[in-house]
Amino acid sequence: MSANQQTDIPLYAKACITLLLITLIGGIIFIGKDIIIPFSFALLIAVLLLPINVFLEKRKVNRVLAIIVSLIVSILFFTAILYFLARQVAGFVQDIPAIKKQLIQHGLEVQKWFTLHFNVTKTEQTTMVNTAADSIKDAGFIGDTVLSVTQLLAVFVLLPVYVFLLLYYRDMIYNFFIRLFGSAHSARVKEVLKESRYIVQGYMMGLIVEMGIVAAINSIGLMLLGIQYAVFLGLLAAILNLIPYIGMLIASVFCALITLSTSNEITDVIAVVVILTVVQFIDNNIIMPRVVSSKVKINALITILGVLVGGALAGVSGMFLSIPAIAILKIIFDRVDGLQSWGLLLGDDINGTAMKINFRKMKQGSKAAIENNDISPEVINQNQMI
Repeated sequence: MSANQQTDIPLYAKACITLLLITLIGGIIFIGKDIIIPFSFALLIAVLLLPINVFLEKRKVNRVLAIIVSLIVSILFFTAILYFLARQVAGFVQDIPAIKKQLIQHGLEVQKWFTLHFNVTKTEQTTMVNTAADSIKDAGFIGDTVLSVTQLLAVFVLLPVYVFLLLYYRDMIYNFFIRLFGSAHSARVKEVLKESRYIVQGYMMGLIVEMGIVAAINSIGLMLLGIQYAVFLGLLAAILNLIPYIGMLIASVFCALITLSTSNEITDVIAVVVILTVVQFIDNNIIMPRVVSSKVKINALITILGVLVGGALAGVSGMFLSIPAIAILKIIFDRVDGLQSWGLLLGDDINGTAMKINFRKMKQGSKAAIENNDISPEVINQNQMI
């Protein structure tokens, strides 16, 4: 009876329900991003710190003390990174007036070049720039940035609290999901939770290692070229590289502008862009596949769309969180009957080999069900048509 009821739903009705569900989830994320984003980061950090807690608890350390120790370790780690960044930024900030003056000078030269070659007056160029700036303001990017800065302190206060509570109540949360889906699906739920944890841990650790390698290569390359602020620019490019595909483009433009403001040689600007492009090529083809992508099997199309959607819904934080979120969704889709096609769409299995194997298993299971008179051949044919 249940099988017939499932096949009675037309395809267009299923599509409408899916679209409504996606819209509802997107709306919830957009409206509640100030709550969801910090909690999501806390969840990632909690999963990353879980091995430390398990290690300490196996050695008879009290759970509360184990969580506090792991939090202190993580806080010291991030504090060291922030301190190093602050020292690099401090030297850069002192030279901002000179950098600004140099950029203005280059801007005037660009205006003269446009006036000479395209017959566009300086007044018209200024009007075009102001119009573009106004459109950016109207889009809300600046307001969102200021808002995120004002909420930064609250986030840093909430994050340790969230992480502590997630680690402390992890057994209760685990049992909640097991009981929520019933004993019949407990094995599958346990597999999803276990693999999601491994995916997140591997992804986060991979990103940290990748960021360190890329920062070192960038900085060494820029120092060999004699570029000013080489360490700062190399580290900044590595951090922006955490935003897939888009981050390195932003980093290249920013680094080129800073180099242009500190050097009168156009060859230095070209060399910086070449260095960052080469490092990006090495990262995409060697570092990323070996360190990060081996843990997250998502195709490039879905990755780009996910990053853009995440940015539209929750800004830069949404871009960063989109990849592990899609990876977890793929794990769920691959193990839920009727959603395997969505898992195939998210994955990087170009030939659909995994889907063919799953379909073959489903077909074998269907034959066995027919032989046991558990299901009729008509229902099997209808499901295959869908």
